[in-house]
Amino acid sequence: MHRRGAVKAKASRRAADMASSQLKYLSLGVLVFQTTSLVLTMRYSRTLQGDGPRYLASSAVVAAELMKIVACVVLVFKEHSYSVRALNSILRQEILHKPVETLKLAIPSGIYTLQNNLLYVALSNLDAATYQVTYQLKILTTALFSVSMLGRKLGIYQWLSLLILMGGVALVQWPSDSAVSSEKEPASAGSQFVGVAAVLVACCSSGFAGVYFEKILKESKQSVWIRNIQLGMFGFVFGLFGMLAYDGERVREAGMFQGYSTVTWTVVALQALGGLVIAAVIKYADNILKGFATSLSIILSTLISYFLLQDFEPTSVFFLGAVLVIVATFLYGYEGKPAPNPSRA
Repeated sequence: MHRRGAVKAKASRRAADMASSQLKYLSLGVLVFQTTSLVLTMRYSRTLQGDGPRYLASSAVVAAELMKIVACVVLVFKEHSYSVRALNSILRQEILHKPVETLKLAIPSGIYTLQNNLLYVALSNLDAATYQVTYQLKILTTALFSVSMLGRKLGIYQWLSLLILMGGVALVQWPSDSAVSSEKEPASAGSQFVGVAAVLVACCSSGFAGVYFEKILKESKQSVWIRNIQLGMFGFVFGLFGMLAYDGERVREAGMFQGYSTVTWTVVALQALGGLVIAAVIKYADNILKGFATSLSIILSTLISYFLLQDFEPTSVFFLGAVLVIVATFLYGYEGKPAPNPSRA
């Protein structure tokens, strides 16, 4: 009887591990799709020439946070069998009655809000290739913060894979001579500096906030959707203050949603979805794997730009970089992962 129970328990653990693995790769796949779509639509929305004023990036950040809160509330509502009473009870118990736990999310939320605004600044001052290459530094910052804050041990293969990944992404996004010569309005030195500075700060903030949020999620028994509601609440408040501080006059003149179009709302929806997908990735995988998925999405974005938008000419350097990124992705998973800590389940 004891042996039969042990066999059943082992089979149950194996099934749980398989389900967890499936969720991990499913969330990574969705993240690749979301990131690819967001890059293409965001770049298109910032370069689209319309008749009216261009939409405010700060208002798009606020709208995305609000949409994320609504989506998470709906998911919690579904988890509790669509009971309004249960939803009200869980929100009160987990948010209002646990102020210390809720306040822990203020730090990563504020950093995420700053990061989202900085990416719009970067896209307004840098060409796509420079922006995407530089932003991949967040993979390295995330790895460093994972080691220092979570005590994660990376083996030699994993460190090597990070270096190969950085080199591969740089090669994939390396601007060709034709791309440089086709620039109609090259950025000035001042705007180039502002764009690079914005990306560098965003890389550091992305690495720290992502690992901090991962630490909170894996040390807490709270639902990931509850955590995202808390994160979204602070993000909405911080974003609203930022919008009023930097674009308050324009908001008073033409409203918060000036210049919005279908493309703008698509960008907002993809940003809101990104927060949820990233939360799932952090819960079932980790931040470094999230970085690899993002890098693969950049390659996919480039391919779509070539075949559909026809504004990119691939070179041998591009294909070499693509091979390096794929090799790095498999190399990262080659070495055995550290055993999970039961206290962080």
